Amino acid sequence: MKHFLLSGALALSSTIAFAQDFAFAKVSSQEFELKKYDKDANANAVVLKEFGNAYISSSDGELVFDYHIRIKIFNSKGFKHGNVEIPIGKSDANTFEKIRDIKAITFYPDENNLIRSSELDPKQIFKESKAGKYHDLTKFALPNLRDGCIIEYKYTIQSPFIRTFRSWDFQSDIPKVSSEYCAVIPAVYNYNVSLRGPYKLTKSTGILEKDCFQPGGGFKADCSKMTYAMADIPAFVEEDYMTAASNFKSAMYFELSDYTDYRGTKHQLSKEWKDVDRDLKTEEYFGAQLKKKDFFKDKITPVIEGKTTELDKAKAIYSFMQGWFKWNNFYGKYSDQGVKKAFENHSGSSADINLALVTAINSAGLKAEPVLLSTRRNGLISDLFPVLTEFDYVICNVTIGETSYLLDATDPMLPFGLLPLRCINDKGRLINFDKPSSWIDLKASQKESKTLNLDLILDEEGKITGKMIVLSAGYEGYNKRYAIKKFNSTDEYVEDLDERYPKIKFSKAEIVNMDSLEKPLQELYEIEIKSQNNGHVNINPYFMNKITENPFKLTERTYPVDMGAPSETKVIMVLKFPEKFEVISKPPALALSLPNNGGRLLTQSTLEGNTLLVSYNMQLKNSIYSSEEYHYLKEFYNKIIQTQQADIILKKKL
Repeated sequence: MKHFLLSGALALSSTIAFAQDFAFAKVSSQEFELKKYDKDANANAVVLKEFGNAYISSSDGELVFDYHIRIKIFNSKGFKHGNVEIPIGKSDANTFEKIRDIKAITFYPDENNLIRSSELDPKQIFKESKAGKYHDLTKFALPNLRDGCIIEYKYTIQSPFIRTFRSWDFQSDIPKVSSEYCAVIPAVYNYNVSLRGPYKLTKSTGILEKDCFQPGGGFKADCSKMTYAMADIPAFVEEDYMTAASNFKSAMYFELSDYTDYRGTKHQLSKEWKDVDRDLKTEEYFGAQLKKKDFFKDKITPVIEGKTTELDKAKAIYSFMQGWFKWNNFYGKYSDQGVKKAFENHSGSSADINLALVTAINSAGLKAEPVLLSTRRNGLISDLFPVLTEFDYVICNVTIGETSYLLDATDPMLPFGLLPLRCINDKGRLINFDKPSSWIDLKASQKESKTLNLDLILDEEGKITGKMIVLSAGYEGYNKRYAIKKFNSTDEYVEDLDERYPKIKFSKAEIVNMDSLEKPLQELYEIEIKSQNNGHVNINPYFMNKITENPFKLTERTYPVDMGAPSETKVIMVLKFPEKFEVISKPPALALSLPNNGGRLLTQSTLEGNTLLVSYNMQLKNSIYSSEEYHYLKEFYNKIIQTQQADIILKKKL
């Protein structure tokens, strides 16, 4: 991700022209005649023009944001852009944004190829008030959508949330011909401005507006009017194995650093970490919660009874807290209800649970600390300056001797020391109230590991029977346990396998270590394979979890591939067959490596008398691959798919 910090006050000039919105509902013949977008012939729609303007109102000090967009829709797949959803922020019942002045229109050709227009009926504008904890939705649909139409809409949002000035996304899921944003910022406000994404601005200018901000009482301030623009912006296409799209889209972000009130007093908001540490230590729903060790002490004493090592004690407390709490699926860095009340209720947010875990471990005389982080869906954290609003989650770090373990007790299926993938997102901030806080890497402590062992026999009649053992460890074991837990019994799970793999009959199933989370999960089966095909016997050793489609399809990917954790897949098959059969086709040997020791694919087939041994080993050694490595990874998966398509074929000797 490219993340540039720009000056909050650009070099100002009085000679540069003002940024200006385009006229509403004044479409051109060239826009109507456009049949496709030359720079992206596969685009179903394209943004012809987009303009935004944001400023702080003198009358009430609120942030006003005007938005205007015009979109050409080429075909029915682009109709979704006519269904508009606008998030409206809120923090509580008394603090929320307001939307007004919504206008929308559709221009479309009729059966005689004459241009018609339909305006949005205000009665067709709806509000969804329970869309999320911190936002509502305003929704409307443009009328009379059809191939070749042009839609246009605009609105104004008035917001009390001036700490984060309105951000601007240059990229979206369709290409844009032009996108321009104007930010008018009074000199009494100083924002840190950052540009994210791979593309450069085609315009970045500023002018000085004298006495533009007059909140009253004779107080006046100049304003910086800054304009940012891009042209010919490619669509941002989301693909598998990525964190939040906001990490990588080309966009402008603003964070209030300080402001000066009408008395001339400066208020610093962008703090150093020492200031943040001090605030967190005294915060009622953070640092104050960690002082409730006495509440947990008598609860934890019987849990660690008989445990002689610190590691065993920590594991016992972690397991107890996992089983005690039910997570309500709310994220957070501050406790919602307090750890004492959450414990009594047996439920709470991630912060309730994990701050309680930190406190409980400390009550046993061990060393535990909270770690603030931003989840994968929330985006990456900037380390240019402390911004607490970027964090949305807290976990527990416990140190035993020289080893640290990262823990999240919200999930009863997670083994000790394994974080959920939602938390594996670059780095977190370790909060230690005895010394300064520090950054720590958030990496997977285990890889995703699966091994398939097949011991098979082909009889004289061409029927294949044998034993199959599936070993799942790390994140694969975690995922497999959840998959099995969805069913009421092992029998139901096996019935589902029979349905998903109709050529395989599974019997005498046994699942081992289901509740022993730190051990590999074992599945043991006796199987029978339907293999007859036109007088031949066909078997594919990769029938379990076979990869049939390459997850990487882009010509170019401008953001990294984030797997979350390294992975390894092994297949070992031993096939014994009678003298009357011969092998006429077997998987070819292959040795393929990714650059920079990023992974490898090894396959081998060995025929010894009437026994065929097939081995397959695929390793992805990195959690993250750069955009420069994308083409190698894409080809690597093409080879995997090609390899897994190779059947073993036997036939009777003549």
